[in-house]
Amino acid sequence: MKKILCYGDSNTFGFNPLNGSRYGQNERWSGILKQNLSANFEIIEEGMNNRTGFVDNPDGIIFSSQKHFPSIINKYDKFDILILAIGTNDLQFLYDFEIESAEEGLKTLINIAKTNTKQIILIPPVKLDNRILNGYFKIMFDKSSIEKSLRIGEIYKKTAEDTGCKIFDINEFAKPSDIDGLHYTPEVHKLIAQNLAEFISTIA
Repeated sequence: MKKILCYGDSNTFGFNPLNGSRYGQNERWSGILKQNLSANFEIIEEGMNNRTGFVDNPDGIIFSSQKHFPSIINKYDKFDILILAIGTNDLQFLYDFEIESAEEGLKTLINIAKTNTKQIILIPPVKLDNRILNGYFKIMFDKSSIEKSLRIGEIYKKTAEDTGCKIFDINEFAKPSDIDGLHYTPEVHKLIAQNLAEFISTIA
């Protein structure tokens, strides 16, 4: 059986922007993914709310990919595919994150993963817009966050090319909800799972 690890932040975890709960397994993209693939795929979900990809998160190790990710890679046997969907929370204004640093941070995670993974798919951060300034998460994201989110995807694409990884940009066909401008609706989660399954079938 082929093994797929989905490692990411709140949109991988399945954060519901309506009430802050977690979407059920049949509602979040990482849970739905198996339904869209053949029976010989095992999906391992490792999403976490507020997880950063590159900066040190003060909430603890499990929220900081640079510290937490190695333990996840070593926890399981070899993966056929790693889906790495991380980096949106680094754009919170409190971190004052320089997006050019994402390349080095991504390469660190990729090098760790390559010891135990055959193929890696990078998913760039959500492209933000002014809707996020009108919702709850305006306490974390500002206009500079929006501007950075519109540019950081190119760094992911370049890093994928440089490291032999695949790129799967959700922003090409999906937008976050009007509720908070950050998290996806169940309908979009379903769309992500469908498109991602089709993409995986071309490389697996």
